[in-house]
Amino acid sequence: MKLYDAAWAPSPRRVRIYLAEKGIEVDRVPVDLRSDEHLGAAFLAINPRGVVPALELDSGEVLCESSAICRYFEALQPAPSLFGESALDIARIESWTRRIEQEGYAAVVYVLRNQREAFRDRGVAGKWPAIPQIPELAERGGILWAAFSTALDAQLATRAWIATDAYSFADITALVTIDFAKAARLAVPEGLGNLRRWHAAASARSSAAA
Repeated sequence: MKLYDAAWAPSPRRVRIYLAEKGIEVDRVPVDLRSDEHLGAAFLAINPRGVVPALELDSGEVLCESSAICRYFEALQPAPSLFGESALDIARIESWTRRIEQEGYAAVVYVLRNQREAFRDRGVAGKWPAIPQIPELAERGGILWAAFSTALDAQLATRAWIATDAYSFADITALVTIDFAKAARLAVPEGLGNLRRWHAAASARSSAAA
């Protein structure tokens, strides 16, 4: 199988960190986003949506979406578990992963895609007709980011990791989101010591460099 990857994009990084935590090796095919290789005919034949990552199986079937790819590998190699083992832990990890995606990651995308010149008429990632920027969405993203960061800091007040007692896919998702926020010039607000402590611990894991 082959993983179509991009070095600096957040979604492929989420898969790389997950694979590193699991100790899984997969052949990788780099896709140059800066030159719009993901929008060229060759890659669109792999994923018509024009986004990475994409996992091409030996059968020729292609799986897209970073969380779906990680779920696939979790089913193949359950240990060590990153999606939870008990029913309650599975639910906790899923709940926080969705919240991080819908509040934190969405906030970064709102800001990044609606104010940077590089994304003019590219308000949504991938192969789409021209989608204009909406400045109000960038403003909304900044408000959402501050609220999300505060909520995550509160969650980490009495625990080392976000969803359960163990490092999980929710932590991977949050690490990628917070690091990606730098591209939108969003930072963890001052005074959120719990979140900063957690970020230092997550960043110190060897998988964070994947």
